[in-house]
Amino acid sequence: MSLPPSFLDELRARTRVSSVVGQDVKLIKAGKEYKACCPFHHEKTPSFYVNDEKGFYHCFGCSKHGDAISFLTDYRGLGFMDAVKELAGKVGMEVPAPDPRAQERAQKRAGLIDVTEASADWFREQLNGIDGSGARAYIGKRRLSDATVQKFGLGFAPDSRGKLKRALGQFDEKMLVEAGMLIDVEGKDPYDRFRGRMMIPIRDARGRTIAFGGRIIGDGEPKYLNSPDTPLFDKGNSLYNLDLALAAARKADRVIVVEGYMDVIALDQAGIAEVVAPNGTALTEGQLHLLWRMSPSPILCFDGDAAGQKAARRAAERALPLLGPERSLSFVTLPDGQDPDDVVKQGGAGAFEKILEDAEPLVERLWREERDATELVTPEQRAALKMRLWSHAKSIQDPSLSQLYREEWLARFDKLVGRGERQYQPRAQWKQKGGRWTPPPPPVGSDAREIARVGIGGPTVAAMLHGYALFPQAIAEDVEVLAALPIADPDQARLRNHLVDAALSGETLDRSRIATILAGDGLGAPPRVVMGFSFTRPDEQPEVAARDLKLALEAIAATAEIDQALEEATQALGHGDENAFAEQQRLHARKAEMNERLASLAIGD
Repeated sequence: MSLPPSFLDELRARTRVSSVVGQDVKLIKAGKEYKACCPFHHEKTPSFYVNDEKGFYHCFGCSKHGDAISFLTDYRGLGFMDAVKELAGKVGMEVPAPDPRAQERAQKRAGLIDVTEASADWFREQLNGIDGSGARAYIGKRRLSDATVQKFGLGFAPDSRGKLKRALGQFDEKMLVEAGMLIDVEGKDPYDRFRGRMMIPIRDARGRTIAFGGRIIGDGEPKYLNSPDTPLFDKGNSLYNLDLALAAARKADRVIVVEGYMDVIALDQAGIAEVVAPNGTALTEGQLHLLWRMSPSPILCFDGDAAGQKAARRAAERALPLLGPERSLSFVTLPDGQDPDDVVKQGGAGAFEKILEDAEPLVERLWREERDATELVTPEQRAALKMRLWSHAKSIQDPSLSQLYREEWLARFDKLVGRGERQYQPRAQWKQKGGRWTPPPPPVGSDAREIARVGIGGPTVAAMLHGYALFPQAIAEDVEVLAALPIADPDQARLRNHLVDAALSGETLDRSRIATILAGDGLGAPPRVVMGFSFTRPDEQPEVAARDLKLALEAIAATAEIDQALEEATQALGHGDENAFAEQQRLHARKAEMNERLASLAIGD
């Protein structure tokens, strides 16, 4: 909704910024201004100032700056219109009516909130009545204090199909259905949705009840029943306890995500208030954005069982495309068989804080999971690990962050397989026969044997460039390594440069477009190559060709670096460096490994 600038100007003029900020921050009078320790970052000496005359706040430490509206949106996490409505209500202004349809929707929402608030009041009354004894026993079993029950507005829905309906008779039956309080089945009278359950109100950022979660008392399924999506409640774009956790998260400089309502309530009672939960759903994109408004790296704390770890994995994969410099996740895993309530009951808040100390960043979590997913004995298993990691990194839409993830995981992969971290041990690939170590059989096919014999050279580079011309979609993924590759042959270097330029042009490239570009630049069709690889076959699957192109490029690039290092080692040996000979031997072994790696990609004949 667009508001007239004149309305917003008058609203700001009528609102004292200090009165808004002062509700959450202890302000100290300092001349014509107020000062405080900044609520947006940790500091010991006040550098946060509020100036009512100029109508803004400013922090000289972190440069946070804004007016009364932005304080409510940035600090409390309110939406813009919610912030405007809150301020307008306090200064006696009416927010300009939107178009008639939007106004009708707003009025409907207001009426439905009356329904859910009245329902919450009635559920609380039932908890203390005769029917609520079972729910009170459950609350006692969970060791919830009266203060906690009151704080979270817990109630009880009697096991009846019509008690709530009759109690809220002042509302139209259609409104009760639309608010999610009644179930409307065709051919039958609407009846109470929640029956025989402890009721947990779900509130929006302003603290208004918009939905419920109901926990069964005794046996029955489902254990938890949630309100359906309604004009008030979109479960994928809301978080349980958001209203209470907002200020606590600012103060603690973190937000913790747990699996369920009772996990939130137990941690809050233990003194850890910056906790929210998804509303019975896997973590959604909308919920992630809500979390990132509270903290740049929310901590996901899911149970250690298979279901909890599956939920954590889904959250990680959902977050990957959305990551940015101030948007990530961290993960902790609870001991198997325990939930947050178990942890704090046994060891108090300190035991839970101890678990939080071991939070894993997203980059570490995914690396560990993929590394431990399968054995890494064979080259195929290691290649599969590498492809999974590349796939994760590629899904990150922020280009610089995607590159950093690739580099981080590639470095870990290289260390894992011993690349550059330990001396090459060829016997690890040999086999013992009759008490003797014998080398593995040579690669199959004449192309593979030629590579193994003479090493990586002009023909293999030509084959690779031919592959990128046939499968140009693969260039964008490999463009940085390809562009930096030192190619001695001037014709091959020229072809490489044109391929890189085409990839960086922003055009959508296919095989025919590349051929047109090369022909237009006087290069004609890519040269025919004699060495056979998957990517030199025009009819190969693009995914297979792209995978093998990446592996070939890495082997060729590594060989170029090894050749440079060999030259330096040879020079050092000539100057009497006693360690240079050992370095030469290591590099020769490393080069042989690259030759064998590229040879393994060659197609047998």
